[in-house]
Amino acid sequence: MEKGYLSLILHAHLPFVRHPEHPDFLEERWFFEALTETYIPLLSMLEGLQNDKVDFRLTINISPTLAAMLQDELLLYRFEQHLNKMIELSGKEIERTRFMPEFNKLAHMYHQRFSETKKMFLDKWQRNLPQAFKAIQETGKLEIITCCATHGYLPLIGIQEETVKAQVRVGVSSYRRVFGTNPKGIWLPECGYFDGLDKFLKEEGIKYFILETHGVIFGVPRPKFGVYSGYWTPNRVGVFGRDMESSKSVWSAIEGYPGDYSYREYYRDIGFDLDYNHVQPYIAPTGERVFTGIKYYKITGETEGKQPYIPEEAREKSAYHAGNFMFNREKQIEYLSSLLGRKPIIICPYDAELFGHWWFEGISWLNFLIRKACYDQNVFKLTTPFEYLKRYPKNQVINPAGSSWGYKGYSEVWLGGYNDWIYPHLHRAAELMARLARNKNNPGHLKTRILNQMTRELLLAQSSDWPFILKTQTFTSYAEKRIIEHLENFYSLYNQLKRSHPDEGFVANLENKNNPFSDINYSVFSA
Repeated sequence: MEKGYLSLILHAHLPFVRHPEHPDFLEERWFFEALTETYIPLLSMLEGLQNDKVDFRLTINISPTLAAMLQDELLLYRFEQHLNKMIELSGKEIERTRFMPEFNKLAHMYHQRFSETKKMFLDKWQRNLPQAFKAIQETGKLEIITCCATHGYLPLIGIQEETVKAQVRVGVSSYRRVFGTNPKGIWLPECGYFDGLDKFLKEEGIKYFILETHGVIFGVPRPKFGVYSGYWTPNRVGVFGRDMESSKSVWSAIEGYPGDYSYREYYRDIGFDLDYNHVQPYIAPTGERVFTGIKYYKITGETEGKQPYIPEEAREKSAYHAGNFMFNREKQIEYLSSLLGRKPIIICPYDAELFGHWWFEGISWLNFLIRKACYDQNVFKLTTPFEYLKRYPKNQVINPAGSSWGYKGYSEVWLGGYNDWIYPHLHRAAELMARLARNKNNPGHLKTRILNQMTRELLLAQSSDWPFILKTQTFTSYAEKRIIEHLENFYSLYNQLKRSHPDEGFVANLENKNNPFSDINYSVFSA
């Protein structure tokens, strides 16, 4: 009999980025890169486990904005065009490196990866990745959970309870539309929690959520089992806390596995390394150098003199690190089980994009870990949070502490000198939206469309990704532009609403451009 459980949870999320007004748009590459390096390899790995009859368990959140992009015909067409370019570029690299054997082998590897990705995407999955994930969920081995509509950071945008309800309701309804069932759990954006939030989750049928470690540890009363058990909130929603020990070994590029010198160096990419004329057709339409995904060097060490990447060496290291992680969890669970009087659960939540995209070998590591955990030990079993709650339905009731998994654990990342200007505008717009939604008069067909699009624009402006980008000072001009444009659209639509004869063409243009949540209704902002 197992002594405890391990729950691997992946958070797959991207902000909604779609620009039909431009033939090619730089920020859409975020989606293409994540598809190529994370989502498709992850799905392929899961199907491999399923084909080999591995009795695994994995939890993954596919955020509503990501799900919307995964079903958007324009973005899927552009992704196919992106793959065609990468196949062409890697083919040119095979020719360019023909007298450089250490690089030529890698050029062949990338060409094969891009070609196989295209074949699986078009032929095997018919462009429908959500359906493929859904099929695995129906086997009982994968548990897909939801997130708030646009990943809005609830502790800061939730001054009006209508905003919290709208973010949660749209997240749940989006999940129901995509996966044909109700979500059991929710990934709170940035793991952000405030006192009383569980009430809104309960109303939408959510069974559990995940918090940062101190969100549970600082709960009242003090949690008896630390973060190694599930708990009930006052409104009887399950809550789990992240295990710090297992997180650091995967998250940290300094202390963790991803920084191993044998692994691929993320920042050395031919988009920056090679002659401009060679890569110009494959970089940003503005001519700006960007990552192509073709990288020839390993981390090597703290030196500029990087050595060529050796896939076989990196694969062996990922197997070793998977075994090391499993061994540490065995010892951890053996110790905890001797103290707690119940079988502990280790909660291991990670950003999905860490695996494959930032840490190239991460998918291989995950594959080895799951297989080893299922076949090479008997101390713990893989499980999901919902399965654990079914095993242990009687749990201590705690009131979780306000928290996030951002730097320093609270709201500093999303509220500071770089981004605090956002919130008065978001609060004012949400107040107006709630007032409009409470009006019981029938607005008519066109004005209903206007109200629904106002709801989309406000939700998109509320995304936590924009203040995060402003804080990190990376794509600041784009983040500022997105916030301002969505709010301008919101108020322009409001002015249309007040007209006797609104401009249907204006409304249709915004409906075409910013089009997630096809079934949205502005009533989600009613109390």
